[in-house]
Amino acid sequence: PPDRCPAHSGVFQEMAKFECHFINGTEKVRFLERLIYNREQFLMFDLDVGHFVGFTPFGEKVPRYRNSGPDVMESRRAAVDNSCRPNYELSSPFLVER
Repeated sequence: PPDRCPAHSGVFQEMAKFECHFINGTEKVRFLERLIYNREQFLMFDLDVGHFVGFTPFGEKVPRYRNSGPDVMESRRAAVDNSCRPNYELSSPFLVER
């Protein structure tokens, strides 16, 4: 309805972003998973850290649940071998050597 405040349009966005950072080819791969809600990152998994880390009050509750599940943690740790390294072969023609 037109009487609603534009700041409260009722549209909410949740997004997950997965990143693979390649250092020296596939010798060292860093995997990141970022969870974002309404343009604010509230949770992140960094393979170098080895567990989920929260950034907001809600994001601090979620890691306790996710870090306690061994199957969830194992799937995140295996993402480097399942997702990053196979995709490196596909994306290597487009990567810039630095």
